[in-house]
Amino acid sequence: MRLSRRPPAPVRDRITLRRGERTLATAPTRGGSYVVATATALHLPTPSGEFLRLPWERVEQASWKDGWLHVHETSGGPEHHVRLTEPGSVPEIVRERVTATVVVSQTARLPGGGTVRIAGRRPVDGDEVRWSFVFEAGLDPSDPGLRAQAEQLLEGLRRQTGL
Repeated sequence: MRLSRRPPAPVRDRITLRRGERTLATAPTRGGSYVVATATALHLPTPSGEFLRLPWERVEQASWKDGWLHVHETSGGPEHHVRLTEPGSVPEIVRERVTATVVVSQTARLPGGGTVRIAGRRPVDGDEVRWSFVFEAGLDPSDPGLRAQAEQLLEGLRRQTGL
């Protein structure tokens, strides 16, 4: 069965696309809604029936396993898990769009021990690089000392890359 890129009319009535935002793929969910991937964002259904708009640069990681799309937001944001009944090209589009936003990604050792992954992401519709930190499991990302160490490493990376 070939799936349309456009979601059905009831979904289109509930989703708010920005001006010029082009739909690339859609996939129905087990709950009767849809996941909508556009050129600039991933739109995920919420329990309230609304849609969460996640710009691609805010998606830290996404994976597809056993019929589930798993999406992790940047900087320790929430995780989203959606069961797709007919995924179509959504998993491939998600992978490609997330990867396209990554300008630089580097894992660095923190002076106080442990590691942090520093990622610079560029929005599809912008020039400014947005930076995020992913700390090694067991490290507290809200610890001001760790954040200060990561910020110092980021400054070195920015000088090195010119970003």
